[in-house]
Amino acid sequence: MRKTIFVVDDNTTNLTAAEEALGGQYRVVALSSAEQMFKALNKIVPDLILLDVEMPKMDGFEVLKILKADKAHSNIPVIFLTGLTDTATEAYGIELGAVDFILKPFSHPVLLNRIKNHLHIDELIRERTAQLVEKTEQLIMLQNGIVYTLADIVESRDKNTGGHIDRTTVYMKTLTDAMLAQGVYADEMRGWDLELVTSSARLHDVGKISISDTVLNKPGRLTDEEFEVMKTHVSQGEYIIDKAIQRTGNAEFLHNAKLIAAYHHERWDGTGYMYGLEGTDIPLHGRIMAVIDVYDALVSERPYKKAFTHEEAVEIIKDGAGKHFDPLIAEVFIKINKQIDEIKRHISDYL
Repeated sequence: MRKTIFVVDDNTTNLTAAEEALGGQYRVVALSSAEQMFKALNKIVPDLILLDVEMPKMDGFEVLKILKADKAHSNIPVIFLTGLTDTATEAYGIELGAVDFILKPFSHPVLLNRIKNHLHIDELIRERTAQLVEKTEQLIMLQNGIVYTLADIVESRDKNTGGHIDRTTVYMKTLTDAMLAQGVYADEMRGWDLELVTSSARLHDVGKISISDTVLNKPGRLTDEEFEVMKTHVSQGEYIIDKAIQRTGNAEFLHNAKLIAAYHHERWDGTGYMYGLEGTDIPLHGRIMAVIDVYDALVSERPYKKAFTHEEAVEIIKDGAGKHFDPLIAEVFIKINKQIDEIKRHISDYL
């Protein structure tokens, strides 16, 4: 299939010359203004654009700025056609994103060869980009597979918290989305990859793998001594993830997992564990996880307690705002509590 080239120039002679030079090998769309070009882009995405610099109403530089700001068209290579020969003009065009300049009047062989070269380069770039995207997707699948497997191993040992990891993972995504939508800690979260954060939440209890079955699966309330042992799952989880970071590099998903595992039992008033941090000294990852971890524990049945109703759990979180929980995050959770309840009911249907 022949590649498509837009030629945008207000000079009819230049349009005709370009069509004669390129028409034998390419599908040429001749356009006499920027306005015509933008209309044509709604129907056709060209493989390359030849763009005149000096045009009435909107010059080539302004056109290129608009193209580069549009995700749908920002990767189309643009070659400027110009009669200007000063280096400042060329430097400015390259800075804006043009791939080349061709001086007018142009010879047919020069125009044809320059276009062939740029189309070939663009094709190579697209191929390499596609390969990188494929490899990245494979790595993400491998990463998620390892995370899911490790989390499942932990949960298979803990007989008292079936489905906890699946539920809290979905709650994490729901709560962080709501926080962004409501502008709560939005600046701090703006650089987050929420898919990675959500995936990392599955490892928040990974340290339980080091807790003995006697304590982990005790069919009743833990003694004070046993609870002290159980609390070490936080430091053990941080240690396990630190080891993974040392071996694989500080991958973003491991960094997220460490923040969640290490700080999800801290309390806003400083009475939590393992570090006794207070307020915003507690990393945001941990403050978010604290709310959804407690909620899920409250509405789940345990050997030593019956499950609280959703409404009772929401009241407990409301009462704990500013004491156990970050008050801003608790407020968002309360606003979306009906959505959380629907998710809980839906997940319970298949767990």
